[in-house]
Amino acid sequence: MTIRSRAAVAGSKGSFTIDNIQVSPPKGDEVLVKIKAAALCHTDLDILNGNDFPHVMGHEGAGIIADIGPNVTDFKTGDPVVLNWAMHCGACLACADKRIHLCENYSVANGDGVSGHAHSEGTTYKGKPIRRSFYLGALSEYTIVRQSAVCKLHDKIPYSSASILSCGVMTGFGSAVNAAKVKPGSSVAVLGCGGVGINVVQGCRIAGATRIIAIDITQKRLDQAKEFGATHGILSDPKDTTLASARDSIFALTHRGADYAFECTSIPTMADAPLRFIRHGGMAVQVSGIEQPVNFDCSLFEWDKIYINPLYGQCNPKRDFAIMQDLYHTGELKLDEQITKTYRLDELQHGFADMLSGKLAKGVVLFD
Repeated sequence: MTIRSRAAVAGSKGSFTIDNIQVSPPKGDEVLVKIKAAALCHTDLDILNGNDFPHVMGHEGAGIIADIGPNVTDFKTGDPVVLNWAMHCGACLACADKRIHLCENYSVANGDGVSGHAHSEGTTYKGKPIRRSFYLGALSEYTIVRQSAVCKLHDKIPYSSASILSCGVMTGFGSAVNAAKVKPGSSVAVLGCGGVGINVVQGCRIAGATRIIAIDITQKRLDQAKEFGATHGILSDPKDTTLASARDSIFALTHRGADYAFECTSIPTMADAPLRFIRHGGMAVQVSGIEQPVNFDCSLFEWDKIYINPLYGQCNPKRDFAIMQDLYHTGELKLDEQITKTYRLDELQHGFADMLSGKLAKGVVLFD
């Protein structure tokens, strides 16, 4: 039976409406999820402003399995789950190489970043198939996804806290732990201490880094970064476009440059910044997914410096979501503390405004 679902539907470029969509019963290996909480992310607005076709918004969410398709083996109705967009086939070259976040058949790395062909068949709007953001469409009362797009939730994790695992926490934590493989006793610089940056900080702390230097243009975010594990804070002047002063401070603290540096600002002109912060042989990690053309000074790559641009913290959903939940239960990974404010779906515009103004570490929409 088709379900009517209240959802945030993107229309013409830059605009959206709260309206009803129709979600069909799950087929094959699909599961129907009743969303309980959906987190807000700058990427939602990037997709909204950068595309001119209808889609169900949202890609960070948690909820309950409401129905399953006939080929689903890992879940049952009533299971609490968290969404993830590292869907995978298990058979392609990337999956065989255990890089399932790069799956050649289902990953957003090989799609349009919003939704793909077959995955829009189960969702319609005004009688026509509609795409879902990151194949998920979390800003909806119900969504239908492949079973590889959900992971089981442990008991006693609030849905609001679970929802932020879907992207921002995974990206930050995974960039430190999976991609950079930060070593115990190392020094780290984290540029940009928003939602992703503070999870890079957490990942580095959990990995055993002993000197974690946060850099931001606002003192509020630096103070927040220290609550999540930063040992030092550098207040940067927005007019210092080369970050020369921040670099000098980092070198004064580390004597040779940081072992690792992470860029978490999404500002194209900051793409080369982590290279400026690291020592010879150090690693620079561009976390925020800058996609615009950028001019680089190639001398920054000298002296065996390594520069990587990992996708989604190199997420392996079954492995990483279980690890992060265990770390939450032990108190090492802070989730509840990241949520600044919650909203109803009809308050979504207000939530986006708060996010853009810098008022939020993380905002979450709660569903009844």
